[in-house]
Amino acid sequence: MRKFALPLASAMILAGCVATSASAPAGTPSAVLPAPPPDPVADVVVGGDRPVTVHVPPGYDPSRPAPLLILLHGYGSDGKSHDAYFHLGTLAAEHGFLYAHPDGTLGSTGSRFWNATDACCNFDRSGVDDVAYLDNLITEIEAKLKVDPKRIDIVGHSNGGFMSYGYACAHADRVAAIISLAGATFANPADCAPAAPVAVLQIHGTADDTVGFYGGSLTGLGSGRPVSAYPGAEATVATWGRYDGCDDAPVATTEHVDVDGDIGSAGQPDESTVTERSGCDPGSAVELWTIPGGGHAPNLSDAFPEAALDFLATHPRP
Repeated sequence: MRKFALPLASAMILAGCVATSASAPAGTPSAVLPAPPPDPVADVVVGGDRPVTVHVPPGYDPSRPAPLLILLHGYGSDGKSHDAYFHLGTLAAEHGFLYAHPDGTLGSTGSRFWNATDACCNFDRSGVDDVAYLDNLITEIEAKLKVDPKRIDIVGHSNGGFMSYGYACAHADRVAAIISLAGATFANPADCAPAAPVAVLQIHGTADDTVGFYGGSLTGLGSGRPVSAYPGAEATVATWGRYDGCDDAPVATTEHVDVDGDIGSAGQPDESTVTERSGCDPGSAVELWTIPGGGHAPNLSDAFPEAALDFLATHPRP
C-alpha cells in the first residue's frame, strides 16, 4: 500500500530551517521546504445517459497516473448496492484508485442487467452494447483524470462477473486484471479472442445454486427464454489459461483466503483454497479461489477487500 507522508513542522522549526545565519560558511545550501500537497480533486461524473460518479482518492495528483477500478453489479442489483456489498470504496481510496460502480440497463422485468456473454444476461435480446458502454466510460474517465493505462481493473459479481469476462475478451489490450465472483466466461470459447494477456481471478462457491460451480444454464431468470449453458468455474479458468498461454494443469497451492465471513472455524477463518496456472504469458495470471460450501452471494469477510486489491495491484499490464 502506498503511503503518502505529509511532513508537518511547527513555525519555529520551519523558521529555523529556512533562516540562514550571517556566519554560515559560504556555499552552505539553504534547506528546501517540501512541496505542499496537491489541492483535492473533486469527483467527476461520466457515462452519458447512464451517469456514474468516479470517486477520486485523497492525495490524487493530476500529474501522476492513478489506477482505475470499476465494480460491476449483479443481475437485478445496481452499482450503489454492490458498492455497499463489496466494501471496496474506502480501501480503494487508500490504495489510490480512481473508483466507479456503474449501472446496467433496465430489462422488461425491471431488473438491471449487463449484456455480457452468450449465456448472460440479455434475456430480452435487446441491442444494448455494454462492452461499448464500458469502453466509452473508460475513455471519458481518461479524458477527465490521469489514469494509469497499465492498471485498469474490473471486479464483477454474478452478471457483473460475466461482464468482466465480456469486456476482457473484447478489450484485453486495455484491461490489466479482472476478478469475477460467481460469474463465468463465454459458453463458446471461440466467441472470445483476447488480443493480449489478462490477469484473471475467478472466485466461486461450491454450493452456488444460481450460477453453479460446475456450470449450468440461466434459463429460469429474466424472460425465461432459453440461453446457452455457461461453463463452470474450473472450465472458465482452464479456458483463460489457454488464452493466456499457461500450462494446462492447475497447481494447487498451500494458500488459503478468507472470502466468506460465515465459513471457517475459530482460529482458521481462511476457508477458500487457491489454485493457479503456471507458465502464463508475461502480464497474466489465472487463479481460482474456491469457497467450500459457499453460496452465490457470500458474506464477504473484512479481509476480502484487501485480498482482492492485492491481486489487482500485483498484476499490472507489462
